[in-house]
Amino acid sequence: MTENEIANKIIGQAIEVHKYLGPGLLESACQECLFYKLTQVGLKVQKEQPMPLVFEEVQLECGYRIDLLVENKVVIELKSVEILNDVHLAQTLTYMKLGNYKLGLLINFNVSLLKNGIKRVI
Repeated sequence: MTENEIANKIIGQAIEVHKYLGPGLLESACQECLFYKLTQVGLKVQKEQPMPLVFEEVQLECGYRIDLLVENKVVIELKSVEILNDVHLAQTLTYMKLGNYKLGLLINFNVSLLKNGIKRVI
């Protein structure tokens, strides 16, 4: 399955979660629900995937964690904030760079219509 096919499934399930929960819940609640829905449709999902930083040939455990990693190909960074800003995008890009992933989804569940809270990051 390609990154785009995976992303389409993720977005569909995120919309289902958002329709059911609505905006305003904590990021952790949205993460658990989306994790559940993605596993229910048969996707391999890792939650809170540790992301080490390699600096001068030394692997450092700095506490970086990807919210959800799907099929070991697509990074999902979840937020529940008033508005997404540059630091959220930078965080997603950092995870993608450190793990050499081609596609990320930055999803803000604190919006009235979820399609307005989704950013594809390449």
